[in-house]
Amino acid sequence: MATGSAAGPVQAAEDPGGGAGAGGEGRAGAFKGMWLATVTNRDFPSRTGLTAAEQRTELIGWLDLAVRRGLNTVVFQIRPTADALWPSPYEPWSQYLTGVQGKDPGWDPLGTAVTEAHKRGLELHAWCNPYRVAFHTDPGRLAASHPVRENPDWALAYNGQLLYNPGLPEVRKHVQDAMLDAVHRYDVDALHWDDYFYPYPASGQVLDDDDAYARYGGGFADRAAWRRNNIDLLVSETSARIRKLKPKVAFGISPFGVWRNAGTDPAGSDTRSLQTYDDLHADTRRWVKEGWIDYVIPQLYWQIGNSAADYAKLVPWWDKTVKGTGVRLYLGEALYKVGDPAQADAWQDAAELSRHVDLGRKYGSVGGHCYFAAREVSKDPLGALTAALKR
Repeated sequence: MATGSAAGPVQAAEDPGGGAGAGGEGRAGAFKGMWLATVTNRDFPSRTGLTAAEQRTELIGWLDLAVRRGLNTVVFQIRPTADALWPSPYEPWSQYLTGVQGKDPGWDPLGTAVTEAHKRGLELHAWCNPYRVAFHTDPGRLAASHPVRENPDWALAYNGQLLYNPGLPEVRKHVQDAMLDAVHRYDVDALHWDDYFYPYPASGQVLDDDDAYARYGGGFADRAAWRRNNIDLLVSETSARIRKLKPKVAFGISPFGVWRNAGTDPAGSDTRSLQTYDDLHADTRRWVKEGWIDYVIPQLYWQIGNSAADYAKLVPWWDKTVKGTGVRLYLGEALYKVGDPAQADAWQDAAELSRHVDLGRKYGSVGGHCYFAAREVSKDPLGALTAALKR
């Protein structure tokens, strides 16, 4: 079976071991979560430049919405672009708060979110994007204190964006330190990552990590194997550090929903899609099998019957993948597609999400669902979320 695990990652400083942490189960049984996105002001804050009091009111409003909808977990994006929604010593304040990266907003969004979520019986999962730096390629536009301004060789430009170079050990340590600062200082229930590792492929674009590969790529069969190892190291080392720092804090990742297609690897799913293993250099299946993460929320953002990636075929694949590992499985749901006229006919049917819930219940490893994202949780298009949560 071609899983690419022959060249395993360099051992982390401490074996992360297996099994699940204490967090991430939701405070009221089955996991019922929503993502609260801050990048580009998608959900929160509604725009830049609000006063501290206005921002705080909006944030608490989102937590109250989660309670009203019957959810039990809020996955709050606290590090959208190598910046912070808390007073971080590692990276500047997020521009999505004030409109100016590095400007103090006058309050602590993460600290408030943790306190107020717990008052309401909600879990608060601290959502970070490990590598994204900016939606442009000009380091001069970053805050003067930004690590990339101080270490320009840490960044790569690709497809109109800046990202940290995953191939540099000093970058790997920095991003861990930056994210774990939130775990250390706040009573978060989990550290959560989204689906961005090496960048999604863009036609005609080349990721120029030649220098890092020349320095650190020896001993690997090819550049792809080296890149996968870089991400494996980030995951395994972060896992070990969380378990040493705060064993009760869960570590969860929400990857793109297809690991590999069966046409590429017999262990893969019956899909014909982009593959995290090959295209993002993220061996998501291995992270589960090694027990490096406590929960996984694959982004199954397709309808039942989708020709390239059928929700009804991916759920049993993920159920089989997590079985016996101790890793919890929740399903990521594309609430944002419901009622969107640009989407397939299935998404014009209010019952599509309910069918997802019913299907998930047929598989013993499925422990709940997470909905993207807060704005749609508020709007509840077609009443689909209300119906699904009543199942």
